[in-house]
Amino acid sequence: MTDLNSFSIQVVYAQPDSVWDVTVRLWPGATAAQALEASHFASDFPNYPGAAVLMGIYGQVCTPEHVLVDGDRLEIYRPLTFDPTESRQRRALHRQAFMTKSKHRPKRRKAKAAAGILDP
Repeated sequence: MTDLNSFSIQVVYAQPDSVWDVTVRLWPGATAAQALEASHFASDFPNYPGAAVLMGIYGQVCTPEHVLVDGDRLEIYRPLTFDPTESRQRRALHRQAFMTKSKHRPKRRKAKAAAGILDP
């Protein structure tokens, strides 16, 4: 028998090769930290990398004190293995190194004319 005051949420942890998914029944006012504890994530993943668990609701990062509502999907995020800014800088350098278009090609007159920049 289920309590009428309780609600269910989904706790999800995506690994590179599989997805861990648990449905948990909670009471109104339950927080993300309480849902994480009720899902037994710590016992199922004792070697989780990182000191603090990063969580979110449908892709939006949340704090452990975030109050959950019926139907939420609590996502547990893996720590980043690379620095995003460093990765963007490497891609920019790569594009510059292999740029095939001439830097001295004539400007596009049609685009300027459409924007009203060209003098008649």
